[in-house]
Amino acid sequence: MVLLTREQIEARLVALHRASLELVSDLSLDLVLERIAHLAREQAGARYAALGVIDNQGKLIRFIPVGMTEDEIRRMDHPPVGLGLIGAIAAEKRTIRVADMMQDSRSVGFPPNHPAMSSFLGVPIISGNQLLGQIYLTDKEDYTEFTRDDERVIETLAAYAAVAIVNARMYEELVMRDKSLTQRNKDLKLLNDIGEMLAATFEIDQILEKTLDYVMSYLDVEAGEMFLTEEDGLSLRMAVHRGEASDAFWTKDQFRLGEGFVGLVAESGKPIVTNDLQQDVRFIRRQIVNAGFQCLACIPLLAHGLVVGVMGVATRQLQPLQPREINLLTSIGTWAGTAIENVRLNQQGRRSAVLDERERIGMDLHDGIIQSIYAVGLALDYARLEVETNPDKALVKVEQAIEGLNSTIRDIRTYIMDLRPSQFRGENLMDSLQRLIEETRTNTRLEISLDGPENNLVLLPTPIATALFHICQEALANIAKHARAHQAKISLWDAPGRVLLEISDDGVGFDLKKMRMALGHGLANMHTRAHKMGGDLEIVSEPGKGTSVLAWIPLNQNANSAQPQQSPD
Repeated sequence: MVLLTREQIEARLVALHRASLELVSDLSLDLVLERIAHLAREQAGARYAALGVIDNQGKLIRFIPVGMTEDEIRRMDHPPVGLGLIGAIAAEKRTIRVADMMQDSRSVGFPPNHPAMSSFLGVPIISGNQLLGQIYLTDKEDYTEFTRDDERVIETLAAYAAVAIVNARMYEELVMRDKSLTQRNKDLKLLNDIGEMLAATFEIDQILEKTLDYVMSYLDVEAGEMFLTEEDGLSLRMAVHRGEASDAFWTKDQFRLGEGFVGLVAESGKPIVTNDLQQDVRFIRRQIVNAGFQCLACIPLLAHGLVVGVMGVATRQLQPLQPREINLLTSIGTWAGTAIENVRLNQQGRRSAVLDERERIGMDLHDGIIQSIYAVGLALDYARLEVETNPDKALVKVEQAIEGLNSTIRDIRTYIMDLRPSQFRGENLMDSLQRLIEETRTNTRLEISLDGPENNLVLLPTPIATALFHICQEALANIAKHARAHQAKISLWDAPGRVLLEISDDGVGFDLKKMRMALGHGLANMHTRAHKMGGDLEIVSEPGKGTSVLAWIPLNQNANSAQPQQSPD
């Protein structure tokens, strides 16, 4: 047995101390593993050294040899796979030291073209109860076998190595998590940017174009396209193309359900990704392959579980999309699909409102003006029959017809005034109401009175004055069209903290319980204007007893949105 001198022991301890400091300070796992192998060979005086790393299943996943030339390593058929003495270390989790490996029953020999080796020292690298790897040393130089002192030194180094490997792995995990978090923040920013864009966009073409621009820029791809489902629900047509080789993409711009990538995605509602368009038989647009594109991803645009379109992005680079990117595109597809559906529903609602309003106007014209014109025609026809036999009676009928036509003209003017209402011009509210009364008198037979402050000045914030003006305008229009009233009265006054406006008439009235408050009609508009200003509106009416509309609005409006109205000089 070779005994170390005191100086040799102290030199080894100093070397181990320095090595430990170097190991725990280095956070690169590959560098740490290589440094451990070199230190072990140096401290034990071995011709060859190696370090093996195993996974959680005990499989050797990394092998770092030291002492062999690159040519020797290259000639070996394969590195050790964790059998024989190496496997024994992993199974027993203890140090193994033998003078001649070939004489040990646990040995299974060397891989082909492996250098011949005799003495062996193997030490497990353990952290807690977890085996991280092993240090192997072979062929003790200047001696036939490794010593007990070598064993203790390498065990000490293995303990340091365990700490260094754990630290390096933790650091790698932190780096990966940091990269993942940074990437996730970028993804969330993209989603947020697209969400803000979609919320502010009310045209389908803009939704498609801007969404595609965002996606192509983020993924750095050369081409993209958007398809929308046709009204029949059985086919899709290209709506937008962005990027290179537009001629290749437009060679086929319509797909049936189940046809090609686009049709398959529309049919299944699930993404399709291919990294080899040349070999993928599902892809049918060969011109795109001929244009050099390699990878393609098609994503459904979903709204409430239904496919409203398909988005495709293509690149000439061999850069397959990652699962994270597919999930991101799927989310974008759902957002874009929902935005498209919302725009369509909004357009349908607006068309429905226009049709309802046209129907209402048509009914009003039919029930009022058209019947009045028909009555004039009957009177003139009667006058024609009596003109020879009873001229005086015929003259009366002609005068009735003229009066009927004048009344009809006034009714038509009333409808025109309702369809093209007067605007509040920012003057004093009393002056604006008086102007509105004069316009109404011109087109109707109503006698209208106006009561207000004695000095005829009402200092109100402009938004409040505007709301009250339009409420009065709606009320007078309703009176002119429906009330068959002779007189109307407008009263404006203030009370603590609020201003009130009442419009009443002596017309036919109506049953409030049967009144349908339809969006776009006069009564609903008045309610909406009052509520938007923080006030309310009350309607009192009975059949045969006229109608009264009372609106009130608080005066303590936000100063930023309601500037005081200036009185005239």
